[in-house]
Amino acid sequence: MKIPTQFRGLAALLTTALLAACGSNDTEPGATLTRAQKDSIVADMPIPGASAVGTAMQARDQANARTEAHDTAR
Repeated sequence: MKIPTQFRGLAALLTTALLAACGSNDTEPGATLTRAQKDSIVADMPIPGASAVGTAMQARDQANARTEAHDTAR
């Protein structure tokens, strides 16, 4: 059975609209956490590689502290 072109376009449009309507809901409890807070939670989980997240956060914090010290030394 061949579907007319105009109906295929309409079906694609409706599918796109339905998928857009199913987007994320900002009222979820996890939606209010910052990226750093989420990373901190992951770093404490007993899963493989979770400690690497904590190590990366420490390295980021140290780099930010060095940058801040460098910027204020002027």
